[in-house]
Amino acid sequence: MKINDNAFDFELKDADGNLIKLSDYKDKTVILYFYPKDNTPGCTKEACNIRDNLSSLKKKGLIIFGISLDNDESHKKFTEKYNLNFPLLSDNDKKVSKAYGIYVKKNMYGKEYYGIKRTTFIIEKMKIKNIIEKVDVENHAKQILELL
Repeated sequence: MKINDNAFDFELKDADGNLIKLSDYKDKTVILYFYPKDNTPGCTKEACNIRDNLSSLKKKGLIIFGISLDNDESHKKFTEKYNLNFPLLSDNDKKVSKAYGIYVKKNMYGKEYYGIKRTTFIIEKMKIKNIIEKVDVENHAKQILELL
């Protein structure tokens, strides 16, 4: 996906098993932040930065969703452990991550595997308005606000 593309509509479960459909927010500015894995150092810093700055993001009328391949039970534990105050969505079948082009081949310590490339999409009226590919996990909310 690139800027000005139509956003891929989806329906994913949140940590409580509720279905969230992107097009239900078609009149809002939605932040989809894709992250690799619950309870890992970088992902925890990123989620906590969003949590700590959620009021500033909401003042701008933003709707925030975190998305990873983790299941809803993992999201529930992650949400409770870190007191997260926004929904985390489970992309178990990788359909959404693949549609957004961020399920990619990665390399860690010489081992190749597929996973999510940490990326954030700013969506307005179901169009990609902006993309953050170099996410600063400790200042992610600031990165988002600077692009509005």
